[in-house]
Amino acid sequence: MNFKKLTGKVITKDDFEYEESRQAWNRAIQKYPQAMVYCQNEENVMNALKFSKENKIPFRIRSGSHHYEGYSTGNDLLVIDVSHLNKIKLDEVNQIVTVEGGVRNRELYEAVCGAGYPFPGGGCPTVGVAGFTLGGGWGYSSRLYGLGCDSLIEAEVIDYKGDKLVANHQMNPDLYWALKGGGSGNFGVVTKLTYKLPEKMAMCTLVNIDYQRVSVEKVIEVASRYQQFFKDLDRRLNLKMAMYNSETKGQGVRLTGIFYGTKEEADALLNQFNDGTDYDLDYMSVLEANRAVQDSHPDFEKYRSGGRFIYRHYTEVELKEMLHLIEVRAEGSLYTAITFYGVGGAVSDVSPQESAYYYRDAIFILGFQSVWEESKYAPTNRQWVEERFKILSTYTEGSFINFPIAQQNYEKQYYGENLPRLKLVKAKYDPDNFFNFEQGIKW
Repeated sequence: MNFKKLTGKVITKDDFEYEESRQAWNRAIQKYPQAMVYCQNEENVMNALKFSKENKIPFRIRSGSHHYEGYSTGNDLLVIDVSHLNKIKLDEVNQIVTVEGGVRNRELYEAVCGAGYPFPGGGCPTVGVAGFTLGGGWGYSSRLYGLGCDSLIEAEVIDYKGDKLVANHQMNPDLYWALKGGGSGNFGVVTKLTYKLPEKMAMCTLVNIDYQRVSVEKVIEVASRYQQFFKDLDRRLNLKMAMYNSETKGQGVRLTGIFYGTKEEADALLNQFNDGTDYDLDYMSVLEANRAVQDSHPDFEKYRSGGRFIYRHYTEVELKEMLHLIEVRAEGSLYTAITFYGVGGAVSDVSPQESAYYYRDAIFILGFQSVWEESKYAPTNRQWVEERFKILSTYTEGSFINFPIAQQNYEKQYYGENLPRLKLVKAKYDPDNFFNFEQGIKW
């Protein structure tokens, strides 16, 4: 195939850079595309889509390379990579920021928080802002400022014909609705996003509370307290709680979060958790806090993971049953955890029908993962996670598309009662199902 017809930076199997370029952030994903084209402008994207259509070569869209199941890459196909589309324009007069489709969390935080604005972004520095937003977008600021998609006021999309569409409240409002939680890769290639910024907020308190090497009973006690703690919780605070089994830290439970207030206020709220191995409340700039959160993530990992929604509090018996699932790690696993991500607050201010993100009334998002290093343990860990994810599904509702996992009936799991409307949008804006992949919306 003559890949010279592509425009932008093209990397094929003959190029020295191929091995590094093909890698996903999840190193357990090992795929071998025919070529990767790094698009440097919208015309490169349009030409790549045209090339795919004319040559009948399947493609995937890639930005941050963070898809849990690796659906932003694949074997013997073309990867359309937009990570070089990374310009950021901050408009302080209108209090908006416009980013290109390849901008990642760290770059956006540096630009926006560096100017004194908080932003409801994600935790991992190299996650693409577009993919984060299109799946809804949970973060430590969600309870105060909403999901990432709730700040989105406009998007530009290259469609199946290679045309650029603008989606906002006035233009293509149905597409705009679908982009706010309808997932990546379903309707076109998003090349630009504009967000409304919150009021400036210079400082916050970073929260790290860790109970290392404790008993199951202690983990259950902390988890029960955590659940109750979220009742009528000040929305300036959000926490995630990881109940973990670690090779280095043993069995434990960790609370991590951000509070938009002083250290003294945070301590007054959180003092009931001041009985852990570590109890760290650090008052710092919003930019420094986000840098600290991002720096806690490794450059890459090998893992299997998935996410669900929690609509009720669990009894101590149920928590013990859940913890039993991670009592013994899979062979070769270094770390496994069942994590509760706090929602509510501003997230549930929006109705489930107002955007494609359906699970607005959940009180937590549940994440589940296993991490390993040696590739020979990948099959065992994948199966281990899959079996337990099915059990955890009986305690939860629906699946979080930003924590994707291969599963049956995935459309209904991701989109709930918003699925019929999403199928109509899909049929309208992609009638040939040109944008298709393993977990794409079908119509």
